[in-house]
Amino acid sequence: MYISTKEIQVTYGDTDMMGIIYHANYLRWFEMGRTQLIEEVGYSYPEMEKAGFCSPVLKVEITFKKPVRYGDRVFVRTWVEENHGLRTTYGYEVVNGKDELCALGSTQHIVVRKDNFKPIRFLNYFPEWFRKYEEIKKK
Repeated sequence: MYISTKEIQVTYGDTDMMGIIYHANYLRWFEMGRTQLIEEVGYSYPEMEKAGFCSPVLKVEITFKKPVRYGDRVFVRTWVEENHGLRTTYGYEVVNGKDELCALGSTQHIVVRKDNFKPIRFLNYFPEWFRKYEEIKKK
């Protein structure tokens, strides 16, 4: 299984009134990790969009384990959890600088035509990308 690791620069603006990272920021971090994974394996989400497709989120799950605070070093680990002809699920771990698990999550995506949002089969339209995900996904 291939795991991409992205360091996140935590800013003061990421925090909430409790002094911890506001929960919605984890979704942004997931997106940053997913984008890096896609680029590391040789593909480009902007190129997908130029071709007339996009990949919206269908489902998000996050379990918070330990708070992240301003000043912490944070890393997002991203991998392909599942890859089907129609849906792809990415897995994520957010860890701090001590390698302690702070959050665990997943996002599920489909690929659709940008003009009408009709789903397409990832395998049929992006066969090399699909095969790469099959090669690197969690076994």
